[in-house]
Amino acid sequence: MRNRRAFTLIELLVVVSIIAILAALLLPALGNSKELSKRVQCQSNLREMVIAADVYVDDNAGFYTIAYYNQIQGKVNYAYSWDFTTVEGAPLSVIPGLLWQGRTILQIQQCPSYIGGSDSVADPFTGYNYNTSYIGHGEYETVPAPAKGSDVMHASQTVIFGDGQEGTGADKYMRAPWPNPGDEYFFGRYGGTQGFRHLKLSNAGFCDGHVETLINCYTNNSDGADNVAAGTGFLSSNNVAYALQ
Repeated sequence: MRNRRAFTLIELLVVVSIIAILAALLLPALGNSKELSKRVQCQSNLREMVIAADVYVDDNAGFYTIAYYNQIQGKVNYAYSWDFTTVEGAPLSVIPGLLWQGRTILQIQQCPSYIGGSDSVADPFTGYNYNTSYIGHGEYETVPAPAKGSDVMHASQTVIFGDGQEGTGADKYMRAPWPNPGDEYFFGRYGGTQGFRHLKLSNAGFCDGHVETLINCYTNNSDGADNVAAGTGFLSSNNVAYALQ
């Protein structure tokens, strides 16, 4: 019988080392690829929201949806919000929010890269916010009524939806970093920041319908940069990314 030569210990160690090096090189690339697919899904969700906002404007005399308000109906409080409306009865229930006009797949409200909880206890999905400072406004804002579509002078530059995130979780209401006539007395702007969770990038939907992935993260705001949580920030150093003009 012909003698068979086996691998020596050194040869086996070399092979194992090569496999380990290849794995170390490939695993980050696979992780990045997975995150890229999540970012693309997030962009798709934001496009659906922008389309829904355009439909809402067409159906409601040119106005965008209000960001939030409360109303008592038959002794039950309805906490209306742009994404979800909470019926504070017994039991508590959640229905599609104002933006969707009763028609949506609620999972669209979940960013696939966001793993934290919602700031609103009842919301089943989370991860996005709505430009409340300039577009949505709300019941307790300086200007309660929402903006009109015709008020937006530079639709390709005005953000309407984005990756909402702040220190303790998600945030539903996007805030500009500095006071403006719509919310000039609002405090806590660091609670309406964007999450840069897509490999340190943040997705945003604009009023003209397009979605961008943005890299620049700004922390200066009227409530102090020290209050802005790590990995979050504003989309411009001033209010230009949020303003209508």
